[in-house]
Amino acid sequence: MNYQTKICTVESVTSGHPDKVCDQISDAVLDACLKEDPKSRVAIETFGGHGLVVVGGELTTNADIDAKKIAQDVYTGIGYNEPLEILTRIVKQSPDISQGVDTGGAGDQGIMYGYATNETNEYLPEGVVLAHKLSRGLEDLRRSGINWLRPDGKSQVTLKDGRVKTVLISTQHTQDVSQEEIKKVLTEKLIRPIIKTEDIEIYVNPTGMFLQGGFEADTGLTGRKLMVDTYGGLIPHGGGCFSGKDATKVDRSAAYMCRFAAKNIVANGLADKCLVSVAYAIGMEKPLMVEAVNEKGESLSEIVNKNFDFRPPAIIERLDLRRPIFQQTASYGHFGKEGLPWEEMVEI
Repeated sequence: MNYQTKICTVESVTSGHPDKVCDQISDAVLDACLKEDPKSRVAIETFGGHGLVVVGGELTTNADIDAKKIAQDVYTGIGYNEPLEILTRIVKQSPDISQGVDTGGAGDQGIMYGYATNETNEYLPEGVVLAHKLSRGLEDLRRSGINWLRPDGKSQVTLKDGRVKTVLISTQHTQDVSQEEIKKVLTEKLIRPIIKTEDIEIYVNPTGMFLQGGFEADTGLTGRKLMVDTYGGLIPHGGGCFSGKDATKVDRSAAYMCRFAAKNIVANGLADKCLVSVAYAIGMEKPLMVEAVNEKGESLSEIVNKNFDFRPPAIIERLDLRRPIFQQTASYGHFGKEGLPWEEMVEI
């Protein structure tokens, strides 16, 4: 876990990136269900590209939602105005899954991870924090009046020995601005206020023009930015995405609980870094494994098991995960944001 002694690269994307648009649509459907029926079971995936959006999956809910309208509102709210053909294929959840979840068991098998480090105020690796600040900063500049900026974009930060070496920004833009102007403005208003290191390489739109973006230029799919959502690829990932899933799906809720445990281990001074991992069998309430280690590889499992309950119903109760709070997580990372229950501090 001591990645600062070598070179590492972390990326983030704006809310207008096609994959993130899909994540936001899936989580907006989830929130709409939870708002009317907190016990909704939701498994929604979104595909978008070239004028077409498909919203599909499984619901068990008493909520009356309009998935087509939700999808269009999300796309328009991000800043796109292209017309969309929106198709839905949403059915009731399989009874084979329900029979295990009804008794409090996990909604699927799988492995989930959570991580925290004391190197930043967000208890996240510095590269992750900086990459999200840059991509979010792109959106903030666009919404604050730099009219040639468009919604799609990416950031990337390379660090060597814990020091920023390279910054890369790719941003969609209108045709009436030069690449020289884009680099000048973004260097002055975006990069330099966030990256204080003087001797860095800066790349802005290295391929040249970036006029088309969103679904006009590319396809998007729910769950295709797992590392952007979590820890930038600096720790393992179990492979299950978060967006579009209610809290009975341990891909999401257990990953949040792992983060909650890891952050509070570090925040209470019990480790400088902490990695927590958990594994489940579908339909079983008790995890097959709960493990935790510090930066030296020493076990913290006893402390974690004593203070944190990883049974799915206990996670839902402790983190209060039946609320419509998830669309906000679908861009700029699920961790490090104030106000989210898995980011709260507790005494151990």
